[in-house]
Amino acid sequence: MTEDMIFGPLPYWAEILTGVLVVIGAAFAAIGSFGLVRLPSFYRRIHAPTLGATVGVWAMMLATITYFSVQGNSLFLHAVLIAFFVAVTAPVTTIFLMRAALFRARGGPGPDAHVTRPAKRPPR
Repeated sequence: MTEDMIFGPLPYWAEILTGVLVVIGAAFAAIGSFGLVRLPSFYRRIHAPTLGATVGVWAMMLATITYFSVQGNSLFLHAVLIAFFVAVTAPVTTIFLMRAALFRARGGPGPDAHVTRPAKRPPR
């Protein structure tokens, strides 16, 4: 058997690095999912998937860049766009969800908030 058949098309260091980064990304995604299920309140629950998804996607991106850069003998940066969009949209979505929940918990105005109501007269 040749070395290529034992280790595959990539050098051994690239396979190890890619494998470690994929496992780290999957672990963070799993931890975020468990946090979504296990944490007690909405405000605590919202953080776990956001942080898990962001760190998990960054680790997967680094694994993808390593794999395709070594395999193609050139720098592969297409995955950076995906990681950038996840890194931008996940926290923004979390902020909007938390603000909506906080607004709702405080008892904000209902659907007809734009209607002006006459002031109540004091009792005589």
